[in-house]
Amino acid sequence: MAWPAPRIRSFAGPVNGRGLWTLFMRGFMRVLRFATEGIGGALVSAILFLAVFVFAWAGDVGPVQGVSLPAFVVPGIAAFSLSLNAYENAAFPVVFDKLEGIIGDMLMAPLTPAELVAGYVLAAAAGGLLTGGAVLGVLSLFVSLPIVDPLLLLAYGALGSLLFALLGFITGLWAEKWDRYSVVQTFLILPLGLLSGTFFAIESLPAIGQQIIQANPVFYLIDGVRGAVIGHSSTAPAVGLAILAALTALLWLIAWRLVARGYKIKS
Repeated sequence: MAWPAPRIRSFAGPVNGRGLWTLFMRGFMRVLRFATEGIGGALVSAILFLAVFVFAWAGDVGPVQGVSLPAFVVPGIAAFSLSLNAYENAAFPVVFDKLEGIIGDMLMAPLTPAELVAGYVLAAAAGGLLTGGAVLGVLSLFVSLPIVDPLLLLAYGALGSLLFALLGFITGLWAEKWDRYSVVQTFLILPLGLLSGTFFAIESLPAIGQQIIQANPVFYLIDGVRGAVIGHSSTAPAVGLAILAALTALLWLIAWRLVARGYKIKS
């Protein structure tokens, strides 16, 4: 009995929707498969951060008048968890696929460079959003959070996830070994997250300190999420969104150009 000849899958339009969805689901299922380490670890770290800073601070009065310390800190912890998880979700798969030779299969798929970037990055960003939402939801069981503007919160969360997923994707392209991946996370991602107003109000800093913190793009993510949750922010929401959108567009262009050139993924 002769088997029928295989049919070539075709797709209409400028985007290979089936291929893009398949690549996205591949990455997102990996996020869910390692949810115990990724999301569970972020939850444990967030609870520890909250406990340490609340217990270390004398009393319940936070750095902003009228806002308790736990309510001030929680949005920053959630945003920090979101950004770190989005970075890891993007960087780890790219490095793994490169070292295992899987990246060659991705390059042979009928996907454009833009679709390859989108598949990896959107899956990582979705994982970051899931983690940030989980952290905010769990911590809200211990701290009363009003959630002043849910749509603004979603906008900041989406942009923050995309920004750090793109940064992780670019890191994954650049890293030839796991130690380079760890170097970027240790000496760039973590300092940017911790020195961003996560646990303090920049108004309490001297002028030069405020200028340094405002040069940190993570500050606008933390500040925007805090403003959307408790109604207090140091910058206008439109300014923060514009800065994050511009940085995201820039990193998207860089990632697309690197993949189109075959940077460290083509021999």
